[in-house]
Amino acid sequence: MNAQFDLDFGDATHGGIFFVTSDDLEPLAEAAGMNGLSVCRINLADYADRDTLFDRLTQALRLPADFGRNWDALADSVRDLSWLKAPGYILLFDHAEGMRDAHEEDFDTLLDVLEEAVDYWQDAGSPFFVFFALPESAFDDVED
Repeated sequence: MNAQFDLDFGDATHGGIFFVTSDDLEPLAEAAGMNGLSVCRINLADYADRDTLFDRLTQALRLPADFGRNWDALADSVRDLSWLKAPGYILLFDHAEGMRDAHEEDFDTLLDVLEEAVDYWQDAGSPFFVFFALPESAFDDVED
């Protein structure tokens, strides 16, 4: 896909949740990093269950040891992130199709949690971007 993005990673009002292809993740990470954002990569390949997600998020976001490993704890954590010491954040989820296709309820819940975080960070004036990489075929119907 290699989409062209007209996003100002320094502007909190541009934050949101976006769907891209895996090829887009590296240029996005570089652009966000140049703006000082904390870049967090989460690989959802072989997604098996929520424990898989919480394991990968714990590592990528360097969540505190007392992270509760449930949706409420995740919601609280992504609205804090103070331990990452950055002016803003970008979460890059690669291979999101596995979770989306096999565990739609978990995927939808994750989207809800992240949408609330986007709103929180916009109100706080801090950039917060989330990108989910899907296969090129996921965009075929959208582009018509």
